[in-house]
Amino acid sequence: MSLIIPQKYKQKLLPETTEIAIKTIKEGFQTELAAALNLRRVTAPLFVLAGTGLNDDLNGVEKAVSFNIEAMDNKRAEVVHSLAKWKRAKLGAYDIAPGYGLYTDMNAIRTFEELDNLHSLYVDQWDWEKTITAADRNLDYLKATVAKIYNVVREIERRIYKQFPHITPVLPEKVTFIHSEELLKEYPDLSPREREAKAAKKYGAIFIIGIGNPLSNGEPHDGRAPDYDDWITENEDGYSGLNGDLIFWNTVLDAPFELSSMGIRVNPESLMRQLEQRGCTERASLNFHKALLAGELPLSIGGGIGQSRLCMFLLQKAHIGEVQASIWPEDQIAKCKAAGIDLL
Repeated sequence: MSLIIPQKYKQKLLPETTEIAIKTIKEGFQTELAAALNLRRVTAPLFVLAGTGLNDDLNGVEKAVSFNIEAMDNKRAEVVHSLAKWKRAKLGAYDIAPGYGLYTDMNAIRTFEELDNLHSLYVDQWDWEKTITAADRNLDYLKATVAKIYNVVREIERRIYKQFPHITPVLPEKVTFIHSEELLKEYPDLSPREREAKAAKKYGAIFIIGIGNPLSNGEPHDGRAPDYDDWITENEDGYSGLNGDLIFWNTVLDAPFELSSMGIRVNPESLMRQLEQRGCTERASLNFHKALLAGELPLSIGGGIGQSRLCMFLLQKAHIGEVQASIWPEDQIAKCKAAGIDLL
């Protein structure tokens, strides 16, 4: 995604008032999310030891920020990409019962991101994970969970409107579920992002199921690491995947807007199948993967929800830098300033 400068953009909140609104969103959302999904807050790490398998590998090619720890014989530590696997290990450590889970504030540094309206070097999200049973590993459970999260977003959208009546709600009453293979069949000549744009604009809010497994054209809709989301198991609709992305239509940017990636997590069987498909079975020897394959970790569902992205969307901002303090290229700062976009 390249930088988008909306025509005749007008800030709906000044920077000082924006800070107040950000506080309203962050405090309200995490409280409502915890209540909706039966989650409790836990403290999370900024970095983990390399070689344990705990860090999120994203698409498998991104390099983590890392450093040596002098006090530990120069062992290598990595700044987390996300806490996708760490959370599941914590569920087991805390022996959290099915139907209950945890959430945390996740902060990360991703030096490889293309810096634009939605992407920055600094990543902040609510990472959450919930223990489930084998009977919960199905599409209905996934959809019900997504619907609960979506309802929380709409509740906070209503609160912002009540506090700032000139920021009118834009989200539809319900989120529309669609499988990535269905999108391909409907728009066979378009790229994945173009397909997302068509569907998101049509419905306003969509959850695209099945991110990671190759589609009928031989290509996945988007990349997913093989060791957290289950994207290979066949679901009740006859397609593969028990995961997906929550995407809104952003009326300010006139573009699709991904808020969350989530899914039912791999069990021992689907983990091995996904490792084999990606040609990385050597990961089975890492601590996290060995514990999972041995049945020592609970079955779970989880995901991440962008904090700054949620604020950006609900406050109808054009750039994530309007709600997040980070570093931006000088030419991008200049272009934004000329368009009335004040980056923090």
